[in-house]
Amino acid sequence: MSGGPDSMAMLLLARDVLDDFEVATVDHGLRAEAARECRLVADLCAKLAVPCTVLEVRVDEGNLQQEARRARYAALGEWAGSRDLAAVLTAHHADDQAETLLMRLNRGSGLAGLAGIRPKGRVEGCDVDILRPLLGFRRAELRAIVEQAGIEVADDPSNADQAFERVRIRQALAQADWIDTAGIAQSAALLADAEEFLAAQLSESFDTLCGNDGERWWFYPGASRFENIEMLAVLFARMGANPARSELDRLVDRLEDGKGANLSGILVRPVTDPSDLGIDVVRWNLEPEPPRRAG
Repeated sequence: MSGGPDSMAMLLLARDVLDDFEVATVDHGLRAEAARECRLVADLCAKLAVPCTVLEVRVDEGNLQQEARRARYAALGEWAGSRDLAAVLTAHHADDQAETLLMRLNRGSGLAGLAGIRPKGRVEGCDVDILRPLLGFRRAELRAIVEQAGIEVADDPSNADQAFERVRIRQALAQADWIDTAGIAQSAALLADAEEFLAAQLSESFDTLCGNDGERWWFYPGASRFENIEMLAVLFARMGANPARSELDRLVDRLEDGKGANLSGILVRPVTDPSDLGIDVVRWNLEPEPPRRAG
């Protein structure tokens, strides 16, 4: 919990519906006000008789928001594991979902990215499930809950800092009253359903279209460019690589032109196999890039 209106509202709602839960609030050490914000959470938890732990983390240099997120989830995962908790709940809501979808649209994300924030999932570096029960709530609804309860909340100044992409998207949404934020969030949920269905279809096709002999994998491409790209992503992941979808898109262009390429340390080449019908069948071979010869 951050001490902001979203997480404080989740605390009040959790008190009404959960029999047994604990709270953690994270001090990233980035602002002098952070310690006070953690105390706000701890004080409210004390009034509600809810166990609360303050987690102090160190944020590595680099992209500030990304590194803070990484440190936060790593600390939450360790804390939840030490307390034998089943999951970690976060206060992401419909406005967060809409902002995330628009940010990923701007980046040209594929279907998995456009599916947005999932109600349940895992975060790298955190070994427990992450649940997001408030995705159906609007930001204003959550703020109204804490205001009605007379709860003091913290307002992180970084939420108004236009240096961050999410803040710029949020402010643009606030000024565009013709955009239905709830509708955008619903679209993300529908895209998540579509991505789940397609993942199941790819899984069913995998054993038929793919194979391996040791370190080498192969794949028989079909007419669907989307399926070819997504299946390559699965194979690269099996081989320990995670190239961007845009890179896979360019790789498919080369393979369809009959050319090979190296990507993420993997050599991919199109080859032809004779079939029983006397027709050559194209397959794409993937194998670790051979070591380069010393000069």
